[in-house]
Amino acid sequence: MKARVLGIGSALVDILIRIKDDEILNELNIPKASMQIIDEERSAQITEKFKDYEKIMAPGGSAANTIHGLAKLGIETGFISYIGKDNIGEFFEKSMNSVGVKPIVFHSDLPSGTAFAIVSSDGERTFATHLGASTELNDSIITDELFTAWDYFYVEGYLIANVPLFRKAIMKAKENNCKVILDLASYNVVESNRDVLNEMLPYIDIVFANEEEAKSLTNMSAEDSLHYIADKVDTAIVKIGKKGSLIKKGEEVVRIGCNKVDVIDTTGAGDMYAAGFLFGIINEYDLERCGIIGNLLAESIIQVMGAKMDENRWDAFSKTINDL
Repeated sequence: MKARVLGIGSALVDILIRIKDDEILNELNIPKASMQIIDEERSAQITEKFKDYEKIMAPGGSAANTIHGLAKLGIETGFISYIGKDNIGEFFEKSMNSVGVKPIVFHSDLPSGTAFAIVSSDGERTFATHLGASTELNDSIITDELFTAWDYFYVEGYLIANVPLFRKAIMKAKENNCKVILDLASYNVVESNRDVLNEMLPYIDIVFANEEEAKSLTNMSAEDSLHYIADKVDTAIVKIGKKGSLIKKGEEVVRIGCNKVDVIDTTGAGDMYAAGFLFGIINEYDLERCGIIGNLLAESIIQVMGAKMDENRWDAFSKTINDL
């Protein structure tokens, strides 16, 4: 039987907007390529500013994207989060359910979380995120029963900031024989919580990081960071942008290159890399093939708007995997 993957993280609905001119970001006082956490009032202001723009809505959030991708690849998945009692929350739950994800959702009186993903003409994305109900994720919901039906537990790196939740979720997963996977998600979150991360790394099996996140954790180069992390976990992956990715397990080190593709939108590239890599791990492929699949899925997602692909692109990707 194939392994089952449970994820935890913010349940957000991505609202994707393409802009031709970055001046509108200046008008909103949002730095290009940043990830801003905004309140409800600011969210309403941005909604008003973009009211006449074409928008694409999709279930989002870092871990949710990876879990959604795994479900599309045929892996049994579940996802833990909080949503509001509103249309946005209903949209998120139905969208995840429609691809086979089992939503383990708790309901809040706060509005559901949203993430404006504003895509510039060069493909760079700028996020303005209203976490909403997702902020109510807390350690009291973490019980042994959550983990009994799962083999892997995928943790969104943004949860590191909630130290009691982060610690308890990982320890409960390990106590219930789940392998723990962590995507570091954000260099500033890593930087602010370096001590907690170093404390918890020995309880984590697989770590994904990009170059900036790895450097924030270790104050080392990408390659040295790879060795540092791999000494503490089973498998370490450091993504190095256009240069590809580095993978280490035990004494084995693999470098994966990139192919030249037309970049439309980089939203979800890291999340999809994780989905492809984990698909390979679950199917017991070697590290090189896992990395190739992760890279191919990341390259596929950056050729479309948003962190979700249509069925034709998924079919083409599945054929590519079979050809491997």
